[in-house]
Amino acid sequence: MAILQILQYPDERLHTIAKKVAQVNDVTRKLVRNMAETMYAAPGVGLAATQVDVHERVIVVDISETHDQLMVFINPEILCASGDSEGEEGCLSVPGIYEMVHRASKVTVRALNQMGELFTLEAEGFLAVCIQHEMDHLQGRVFVEYLSQLKQTRLRAKLKKRRREAL
Repeated sequence: MAILQILQYPDERLHTIAKKVAQVNDVTRKLVRNMAETMYAAPGVGLAATQVDVHERVIVVDISETHDQLMVFINPEILCASGDSEGEEGCLSVPGIYEMVHRASKVTVRALNQMGELFTLEAEGFLAVCIQHEMDHLQGRVFVEYLSQLKQTRLRAKLKKRRREAL
């Protein structure tokens, strides 16, 4: 397994729309293992393939405190979304930034697992938010794009300054 490089906002590659996985195979499963290792090492609770510059519809999520309940969603689709939730979100592609975002509080998602088997899951609360957040990445959207233009401009300036200081 390998730790993959996570793209940092505002990298344009984060805006690439992911393509459907044609066939779940050993290459897909290796990607899933590497994404999981990368997510745990970051540390994070979710990661989309887009964030590691692989533009396929694959996400991994593990909201457990023990990091032993990995959920894999290949070609995920939200079948139903309901309720309203507002909570603070962060992102491995936007490190150190946390902002309030509105999302559905409950979703029903259909996807393939890492064996290529179709499943449907009803998720609520934090899990529902994580799934929506990661699925946004597959559509080329980063959570900060839900913020006002003013906040986005300030955030880009802050991140640019951080990068300059890190050099």
